[in-house]
Amino acid sequence: MKTLIFEKLLQFLNRLEQEKIYYTLSHHRENAIMITVSLPGERWEIEFLEDGSVEVEQFKSHGEIYDENCLNDLFTHFCDSSQPFYCKPKLAAAVG
Repeated sequence: MKTLIFEKLLQFLNRLEQEKIYYTLSHHRENAIMITVSLPGERWEIEFLEDGSVEVEQFKSHGEIYDENCLNDLFTHFCDSSQPFYCKPKLAAAVG
């Protein structure tokens, strides 16, 4: 089984490289290797687990862009999850 998951991992990495898709490898769980794929407007987290399974999470942007004032809100939310989290979209410059 461990040989099979290694083959799956290599096939996946080779496909990413063939398609010229940027990725990084990381190790956050003792029984898994994570590949993070960064694409315009989205990110994938793919974990290849020791037991032969593969877990995939996909994160998509809603297209809203925030200004730097949102950074404090992000830290507040991360450090104290009891606080409500609101970032206000950056307003487009008025055309006139």
